[in-house]
Amino acid sequence: MKLLKTLILSGLLLSAPTSADVLADKNCGSCHRLKSEEIEKIFTGPDLHYSGNKFQPEWLKQFLINPEVIRPAGFITDPGFLPKTDLSPHASSSIEDANALAKELMTLKISTPAPVNPEPLSKGLRAKIKYQFERTFGCISCHQSLNLAGKVRGGISGPSLVNAGNRLQADWVADLLKTPETYIAKSRMPSYKMEPATLEQFTRFLMTLKKENIK
Repeated sequence: MKLLKTLILSGLLLSAPTSADVLADKNCGSCHRLKSEEIEKIFTGPDLHYSGNKFQPEWLKQFLINPEVIRPAGFITDPGFLPKTDLSPHASSSIEDANALAKELMTLKISTPAPVNPEPLSKGLRAKIKYQFERTFGCISCHQSLNLAGKVRGGISGPSLVNAGNRLQADWVADLLKTPETYIAKSRMPSYKMEPATLEQFTRFLMTLKKENIK
């Protein structure tokens, strides 16, 4: 015990960094909004102050280890901005850092969305919602997704939804569609007025979009 106390006082024994320390060490706040009150600063990356509402933790850890392109046109908030073409890949993290970062990011929440029915859509209902997704609401014009044949199609001005079922939390998706201003003050995405049943079905359809279904 005396030896342990001596080592601590002399600085020879340092405690392991906390997840918050890793978040600061990685300087994530230089590109991403980590606090909701940071409204004056302009960020070059998407907001992360509601990461705990938005992401599935396992996907988040894997993304930090092996980043993938989610926004082919870059992060765009101003409707007048043109898509970017010179994107640099997100920095990758070690497994240890990724676990610590994901743990801290999952604590960042700003809401408590209502739960969404987890039951899968019937084949017929999925086809109906897919039609509305592509034609009625025109989501396919801005977002890449998977058609019923498992093929990738769609625009790139919005984030890809190809792996939405693994990346996003269903409760958050439904809440975003219902009240987008809760999460995004300024966006290119239009605000749709959906009936509650349609909104939930839309969300359940998006949860079927997973990379393992690509054919």
